Amino acid sequence: MEVASRSSRTVQWYPGHVAKAERQLREQLKVVDVVLEVRDARCPLATRHPQFEDWTGHRRRLLVINRFDMIHEEDRLEWAQYFGDTGQQVFWTDAKTGKGIQRLVRAAASASTEINTKRKKRGLKPRPVRAVAVGFPNVGKSALINRILGRRYCDSAPRPGVTRQLRWVRVQDQLDLLDSPGILPTRLQDQDAARRLAMCNNIGTAAYSDSQVAIAFVELCRGLPDADAHMEALRRRYGLQLDLDTCSEEDVIEEVAQSLFGGDTDRAGARILKDFRTGKFGTFSLENPPQAK
Repeated sequence: MEVASRSSRTVQWYPGHVAKAERQLREQLKVVDVVLEVRDARCPLATRHPQFEDWTGHRRRLLVINRFDMIHEEDRLEWAQYFGDTGQQVFWTDAKTGKGIQRLVRAAASASTEINTKRKKRGLKPRPVRAVAVGFPNVGKSALINRILGRRYCDSAPRPGVTRQLRWVRVQDQLDLLDSPGILPTRLQDQDAARRLAMCNNIGTAAYSDSQVAIAFVELCRGLPDADAHMEALRRRYGLQLDLDTCSEEDVIEEVAQSLFGGDTDRAGARILKDFRTGKFGTFSLENPPQAK
């Protein structure tokens, strides 16, 4: 089977429930005090929604970088430096183990004093802070809420599109939290970013060809700072016999397909993507922080 051309198909995915959820979210934002913008540590730029800042307006926004356990500590420090230099406070979380969760909860609940001081002056009773978790599909919003609650409240699975409706939950006396479905832009203009979303499973599989995205993944690995280590991890994982310095990305997919899947390049691509998503090639970010201007 011939591998699809890497430029033969764009990555687009905007199912009907996302459009409905976007309308509902924008309506709910009118009563929200704090916005938790959740991104994926492996691609923190690709998982930035270009319209979130416009939608949230003056509301307090907490930038949450989830799954930091899936990138190397050197990558995390570089991103922390970048966000610090751009004046953004970051909350690094791992929803699987709970790392960073309590610091995030304290930051969200800290808005209570200001909110209820204003309400008291107006003769109103105190109320909990209303926060919402927003982000692309499968960045870990529901898992984050479950970890905050200490119990399974929201459906959570390692694939996009699990959460389909907005749900409020009382976290503590001072904090109410709204879980929302993953929200994508209506059109993914940056196709390199869209392919990174596909690599990280932040977009539905109907949007792309596994073999095509796997080709892009190998190409991306070759451009990262530790390219030799990443390619060696691929060699060891699949017992590749190719000369990795001279072969094409398509050659890599073809060899995996021939050795494991009877020449089926889509199955080979799916295996490579699954192995990346489950850490079989080690921990690393697919993106480098932008260079300071």
